[in-house]
Amino acid sequence: MKDAPGNTLGVGTFSNHSMIAVRILDFTPPAEQTAATIDKKWFTNRFKAAAEKRKLLGYEEAGTTAYRLIFGESDGIPGLIVDRYGDALVIQISTEGIDNLKAEIIEALKVVFKPTLIVERSDIQSRHEEGLKEFKGVLYEKAATKSAEASSKKYASTNTVVPFQENGITFETDLLEGQKTGFFLDQKDLRQRLAKYAAKRNVLNVFSYSGAASIYALKAKASQTTNVDSSAEALAQAEKNAKLNKIPKTKYTNVEEDAFQFLGKFSAPDSKPEFDMTIIDPPALIKSNKDKEEGMKAYHFLNRAAIRATKDGGIFVTSSCSHYLTEDDLLLILKKASIQSKVTLTILDRVTQSADHPLSMYFPEGAYLKSFICLVSR
Repeated sequence: MKDAPGNTLGVGTFSNHSMIAVRILDFTPPAEQTAATIDKKWFTNRFKAAAEKRKLLGYEEAGTTAYRLIFGESDGIPGLIVDRYGDALVIQISTEGIDNLKAEIIEALKVVFKPTLIVERSDIQSRHEEGLKEFKGVLYEKAATKSAEASSKKYASTNTVVPFQENGITFETDLLEGQKTGFFLDQKDLRQRLAKYAAKRNVLNVFSYSGAASIYALKAKASQTTNVDSSAEALAQAEKNAKLNKIPKTKYTNVEEDAFQFLGKFSAPDSKPEFDMTIIDPPALIKSNKDKEEGMKAYHFLNRAAIRATKDGGIFVTSSCSHYLTEDDLLLILKKASIQSKVTLTILDRVTQSADHPLSMYFPEGAYLKSFICLVSR
């Protein structure tokens, strides 16, 4: 990319499909006129820099072996996400430019992180905007004779179920079939914080996925947990995670039901609260600005019902991963929902995405996750 007089400004990827035409990978210093070459060496240097930043977080020492290594623009590689699960890596590619550099990325990942397995989870809707097909498959495994650009069929026998630790708690996930890249790594801080309030409480965990928040609560001496999710596969994994942590079956219940339908029983103003702690963590209900009005109605319904399900003196935990729903929007929803439910909410804690999903001051759009832990007073 050059300015009007012809000076080199930087090098990036171009797309004639996306609303974002150019994504800069490397800016050229004014004193230089030669743009960087985006190759295996370039990615190796970027990966090493990102790894050093994660090392500062002390995850490994704190018993955490799963975290995000590359977070797109925030780590200087727009269009690429890389997550680590012990010795296994999961990549997600959202742009055509980065997709064309996949071979270089894989080789650089092998140099820096020495993985035993690399899985691609580019089965995301946003690829369609770049003229790309969705894709998921195993790209590399150490025992294989060939590693690059493999299809999922080639490695059909590969075991993509991996164990990992988060804050000393053991989990398991299927990197090829789990949601997102296998686990909701961005909520590790919220899970740790809500555990402080869980002792002796009967906990409802809606949109529970594989039950991670419930495991944290039970490890913190919660009396009982109820996981609610529409996915039978997710609840089966929740069962496995409970077994991994030696949680007795008497301590948890798994309910396969649509979250809106489940919470609907608490939607009436005279609903009887049943839980000492209620957690809701829905998927992104607002995908774009045009969806915002309907999405806010959905968030309002969920939060109001969840508040009404929570007893006096109970803890209410709510999250939104919708970028288009701001923190102020969520606070307004909570205010309206609490007034309609005739309760007072006191914010005990405010939590954002964990630090392995860094926020760059040059890319504020990277801030998307917001959570509140509240005390309910009736």
